[in-house]
Amino acid sequence: MFNLILFIVVLSVLVIIHELGHFIAAKKNGVRVEEFGFGLPPRVFGKKIGETLYSLNWLPFGGFVKVLGEEEADTVTDKTHAFSYKKPWQKLVILTAGVFMNLVLAIVIFFGLLAVKNFVSDPLILLDTYHFRFGKELPVTLITGTTKGSPASKTNLKQGDIVRRVQVGDDLTWKNINNFDSLIAVISNTNGKPIRIETEDYYSGQTKITAVQPKFDKEMKRDIIGVSLAPAVSLDYSSNPLLSGFAHSYNIVAYNVDVLSSLFHTAAVEKNIAPVSQAVSGPFGIFDIVAQLVKHSGTKLMYNLLNFLATLSLSLALINILPFPALDGGRVAMVLYQWISGRKISPSIEKRLNFAGFAVLLTLLALISLNDIAKLFFK
Repeated sequence: MFNLILFIVVLSVLVIIHELGHFIAAKKNGVRVEEFGFGLPPRVFGKKIGETLYSLNWLPFGGFVKVLGEEEADTVTDKTHAFSYKKPWQKLVILTAGVFMNLVLAIVIFFGLLAVKNFVSDPLILLDTYHFRFGKELPVTLITGTTKGSPASKTNLKQGDIVRRVQVGDDLTWKNINNFDSLIAVISNTNGKPIRIETEDYYSGQTKITAVQPKFDKEMKRDIIGVSLAPAVSLDYSSNPLLSGFAHSYNIVAYNVDVLSSLFHTAAVEKNIAPVSQAVSGPFGIFDIVAQLVKHSGTKLMYNLLNFLATLSLSLALINILPFPALDGGRVAMVLYQWISGRKISPSIEKRLNFAGFAVLLTLLALISLNDIAKLFFK
């Protein structure tokens, strides 16, 4: 139940912040807001304050803003306060205000979290060679698993452990591990001596020291302990901390776009949608992530939830600004087309496009949800 409550809170904050942007922008530009809904219909109850009905709805996932003249513009009599009769630049401000608020939320949260950690980010796993535009990259070595029957599998080393430093044999000197090549180099030259590895848990931040006895592998012709490693980096923004929230948000968005582009390219070349489906999550996938954070975060739960919330807020902004019907970006594209071309799009055509886009989005959401459920049962 606790996981479900946190899940609802996370999604609600994201959508309410988004809709609050539309609400404020509409009010500032003289557009009448007919309803500001918390949750999705059917309605539980509502109270009208001024010209706006504030409602509480049964489905506790986000909210919505209904403005005058957004639909059925031809039947509007109060043209002064109708969205459809506002200037193009005013429409663009109102339509993009939700995305803007999601970006602001992410920037503010990231700034606060970075300030707590001396403006050094949590490690970001690198799925491919990539260099971030802002911040100094600090290499990190992350354990992603252990080989069955290996020396590491008989210890408490696990997925999500960050390797910080190592001792070899009777030498009490700690050797810092800056990347996975340096860890492999240390293990390869132990000459049968036991090692002690200091690791930090990715989720909880707790440190531990684990003793491991390497063994010689005939195929690799060197000592191994049997761990899978992944390259990662932390980003140091201490040289310009005031802009760290913006810089980190930019880095996250740019990296995610790069990864998704690569996955789509791979899927197209191999004619296999699996790489993309594994990287995309819907409500069930988000719920599982929240549950995993609750399970593994310990005293860092609030920090990790805020970090996840900021990342989701960026994702919501990125998705919403795409020029696809039914999304904010699709409506922005229509306004820009009418503004630049001077041609008005028929309200009926616009309505049909938005309906078709909404149907496609619902279908995609259903497919992603089914994929999430399959991953939960077979992971």
